[in-house]
Formats: sequence, C-alpha cells, structure tokens
Amino acid sequence: MSSVAGKRVWITGGGSGVGAGSALLLAERGAEVIVSGRRVDKLEEVVAQITTKGGKASAVAVDMGDATAVEQAAAKIGQVDILLASAGLNVPNRSLDKLGTADWDTVVNVNLNGVYYPIHAVLPQMRARRDGLVMIVSSWAGRHVGRLTGAAYTATKHAVVALSETINCEEGSNGIRSTVIMPGEIATDILKARPTPPSQADMDRMLQVDDLAETVRYVAEMPAHVCVNEILLSPTWNRFYQGFAEV
Repeated sequence: MSSVAGKRVWITGGGSGVGAGSALLLAERGAEVIVSGRRVDKLEEVVAQITTKGGKASAVAVDMGDATAVEQAAAKIGQVDILLASAGLNVPNRSLDKLGTADWDTVVNVNLNGVYYPIHAVLPQMRARRDGLVMIVSSWAGRHVGRLTGAAYTATKHAVVALSETINCEEGSNGIRSTVIMPGEIATDILKARPTPPSQADMDRMLQVDDLAETVRYVAEMPAHVCVNEILLSPTWNRFYQGFAEV
C-alpha cells in the first residue's frame, strides 16, 4: 500500500457525512485536506477538528452545482492529487407521481453536475502530471433500481457510475484512475429527507460514516498502478433485500 501523506485531497460535500468522515481520516493519515460545500460553518467545524489535532486542512466554500464557482474554487485550491466527490442529496417527493421538475433539477444539479464540474476542473492538471485519483460516492441506487430512492436520485447515481468508468476508459492512459463507491444505506442526515425516515434502531444497523471513510482510505492508499474500478457495499442487514413497507 502507498501513503496519502503529503497528498492534497479536495473533498466536495466535505462539511458532513461521508465527506467529513473521510476528511478526518485522510488528514489523520497525513494528507492535506481541502473541504468544500455550501455551509461555511460546517466546513469550518471539520477544519477545526483536523487542525486542533495537528493536521493540515482548509475550507473553500462553493456551490458545487455552479460551474463557474467550481472552476474558481479549483483555481484557488491549486494542485489536487485526489478528488473525492461526495456531495449529494435527495428530495422528499421522489416517486414519479410526485416528483416535480424543480425537484428533478435540484437533484440533477447536485448529484450529477456537482460531481462533473469538479472533475472537469481538476482533470487538466492531473493529465499534465500524468497522475491523479478520482473517487465518486454513488449509491446502491447507482447499481440497483428501487422505488425508495426515487427516479431523480437513482438516475443521477447511475449516471456517475458511467462517468467514473468513462474516466478510466479515456484517462487511464494518462495515469488517472477513478473509483466509484456504491454504498447501501448509511446512517447520515440525508435519511431525514425520506418520506418516512428510519428509526434510530434501524440506523444503528446501517453502514456508518466511519465504514465509508475506511473504504475511501483503502482506495486512496492503493499504489498508482492499481485502479479499483468500483466498490459495492451494504449493511449485512440490507433493507433493500428485505423490502420496504412504505416508499
């Protein structure tokens, strides 16, 4: 295994959930972490947790769905050795009979555009160095279609799986690798947006943020000649196999 010590890691959606958890762990392993998202207070909390332990971190607030703002943020950040695109959301009204065009646009703008824009911004510098790692947090819904996650979320999560494979197809010869991580249910705040939020007891049996952070660390520490194309993981108690009473 290689080391992330001294690597510069840009994490989108870095103020909470998988992004924040991964930032803390990668910084602990010696990486310099730059966290981005819209909520400045959350980003600063993550930075404070890292720097008080002697780690190196900074925050660059940006709306990942704004292409111009993302390009400006990337220019401000400079070299990015590893990009972790973990920003994502869903909406409460997600079935086709309830999903409006505004909600569709909201999900697509964050889950698809907000993944592509930072990738587009960092690829030129990675090509120039002939080295770089992209990690995209998709979802179980990026592999399996189900009613619970809804049309917009499922479509965008499938799309970023294809985007990751396209990066490997087109950019592998340039020394660039991409991994798409497709987790089942994770106990994060996004679950509160469900029409029927899960109970705390159910959330305790799901994947935890630390589980995903360890997955990110594993991929980040793989040597440059190894491309982990995709990872599909779920809780052992997988409710997508059990079925849901209400969607």
